[in-house]
Amino acid sequence: MRIAVRLDDISPAMDWKKFEAFAALLQEFDIKPLIGVVPQNRDENLNRDIPREDFWDYVKERQKEGWVVAQHGCYHVYTQHKGGVFPLNDFSEFAGVPYAEQLTMLEHGREILKGHGIVTDLFMAPAHSYDRNTLRALRQAGFRRLTDGFGSRPYLWRGLTFYPISFRLENSLKKQKGFTTMVVHTNTLSDQDLEKYRKIFKQQEMISYQEYLQEKPCKRRIAGHAWEYMLATAKHVLVKFL
Repeated sequence: MRIAVRLDDISPAMDWKKFEAFAALLQEFDIKPLIGVVPQNRDENLNRDIPREDFWDYVKERQKEGWVVAQHGCYHVYTQHKGGVFPLNDFSEFAGVPYAEQLTMLEHGREILKGHGIVTDLFMAPAHSYDRNTLRALRQAGFRRLTDGFGSRPYLWRGLTFYPISFRLENSLKKQKGFTTMVVHTNTLSDQDLEKYRKIFKQQEMISYQEYLQEKPCKRRIAGHAWEYMLATAKHVLVKFL
C-alpha cells in the first residue's frame, strides 16, 4: 500500500521541538506531507510553545518545497456534541452548526490564509467531524477536496474529492495495493513514536501527499458510505471504551 502523511493542528504556538524532530525525519526520507493549518487558533490545548513570529512565512516556505497545505477548520474550537457523517468523534467545530454559520467560518478562515499568501482548496475538519451542511458550505466557499473518509483510494461524493485516512495503520501496512493517509499529531509525539515512524518509513512505500492528489478518484456508492459510517462509529466506540 502507498502511504501519504498528514500532520494535524499546525499553529503558531504548537510544540516546535517535536514538530521539527518529525519534519527532520520526513526530510531524511524525502517525504512531503499534508499539513493542516488552523487559520485562527483559539484552542488552548494546541498551545505548547512560544508562538513563532515567522509562522506564516514558514508555512509558505514549506508549501514552496512541495508540502501541501489544508485549511484545518477555522478556530479549532469544539462547540457541538455531534459526529456528523463521519463519526470518529462525538464533538465538532462544524457538524451540527447551521449552514450559514459554517459558511461564514469557512470563508473567514480562507480569507485569513489568503491574507498570509496561502491559497488552498483542501479542507481538514477538526476531529474529523463534518456533516452534509459542511460539504455544501465547502463547495460554496470554493473548496474542492477534503482529507478524510475510509477506503483504499480517493473518491467523489457530493461534489468533493475525498482522500481517505487509515482506519487502523497496522492493518494498512499489511496491504499490498491501494492508497491511504497516516495521521500524525506532532504535539503528542514521543521518542518511541519517532522510532516507530522511522521503521515504517524504511519498510513501506511512502509517497508525498502531492502524489496522492494526482490519483484519479472513483465514485463512492451508497453502500460505500454506509460501510464507512459503520466503520467510523465502531472505531469511535472502541477508542472511547477500551
